[in-house]
Amino acid sequence: MRRTELLLPAGSPEGLKTALRYGADAVYLGGEAYGLRAKARNFSMDEILSGVRYAHERGARVYVTANILARNGDLSGVREYFRELRGSGVDAVLIADPGIFLLAREEMPEMELHISTQANCTNYESFLFWHRLGAKRVVAARELSLSELSEIRRRIPASLEIEAFVHGAMCMSYSGRCLLSNFMTGRDANHGECTHPCRWNYRLVEEKRPGEYFPVYENERGTYILSSQDLSMIGHIPELLSAGIDSLKVEGRMKTELYTATVGRAYRRAIDDFYEDPEKYRRKLPGYRDELERCTHREYSTGFYFGPPKPGAKGQRESYERPSVYLGRAREPGTGGFFALRQKNKFSVGEEIRIMKPDGRDIPAVVLEIRDKESGIAQDSCPHAGQELMLRLTACPEEGDILRRDG
Repeated sequence: MRRTELLLPAGSPEGLKTALRYGADAVYLGGEAYGLRAKARNFSMDEILSGVRYAHERGARVYVTANILARNGDLSGVREYFRELRGSGVDAVLIADPGIFLLAREEMPEMELHISTQANCTNYESFLFWHRLGAKRVVAARELSLSELSEIRRRIPASLEIEAFVHGAMCMSYSGRCLLSNFMTGRDANHGECTHPCRWNYRLVEEKRPGEYFPVYENERGTYILSSQDLSMIGHIPELLSAGIDSLKVEGRMKTELYTATVGRAYRRAIDDFYEDPEKYRRKLPGYRDELERCTHREYSTGFYFGPPKPGAKGQRESYERPSVYLGRAREPGTGGFFALRQKNKFSVGEEIRIMKPDGRDIPAVVLEIRDKESGIAQDSCPHAGQELMLRLTACPEEGDILRRDG
């Protein structure tokens, strides 16, 4: 059995560091163009170079997305972008478009190329097609079952790797190919600008009665009839590894570092525990599931891994579950027990919070003192997101630890 890779999202340079601290073997990120998350923080070329150095120093790999469905006007810019990436040290580039793939082969002949889920590879012949062109890895279409993936593994060369999504948001369209955002807002999902209209709340209006809005009931919880559930395969690590999947991928480049840390830590421990002792994994599985309930998510499901969702299956909750609040990521230590933090959400002196450690511990701590980093002025609370603070707690975090508030 191959030892699988845990692949986590990096939506920003800070997100890259968090992903690596909390268990990633590799991260995937987008540059400032040609990826499918145009609204993520994303990386300048200098930040890509810095991120690659940081990851390689820790024995991790970096993959860059260039997986738009390109139009004619994109081609010259893509070619120039690949010339910049050629000497960056990036470990692989993800591509969906055949024309872009050929450009990549011309401009980056030594670069490892991965085929994005946007290429909709749903059978072993598609995998073999990309392998003949020189691809090292194919990201499976999200609509495949475990049995189909197992058959693909049997019918392709051992040198061709399979990557599959195991956690995070799913798309209501076929492996992400959707025009709903274009029609409703003019923003192209296939160029990274999706507005996610499938997550919106819809009501029915009869043509001759404008202004009269009627609810469209999917079930008793709401009317979000296009919104998919979130994927979670934490309970099926043995089946994923037995199917021969080389890389377990977590969705979420637009989500917070709390999400990355929580999900990354849970899957890292689950994978390692399974390799050490399958019984240990089974024994600790309820704890992994509890941990994943803490981060922002919709109702979890196993997606298509055990066959397509059945008609009449449970509908989607009306909104995200948000049981924990992201407070920030501990930065450089100061004097007198203080450390720096860029605040993400409101908290106050006297509150109990949690310090997340990569090994699975959550250390309780009480906020003793808050000071504005620039002025040094003490304050009772910090209501403004993005404020640079110096904090003192009853327990001192290490640089890179994530702080959260539960409940």
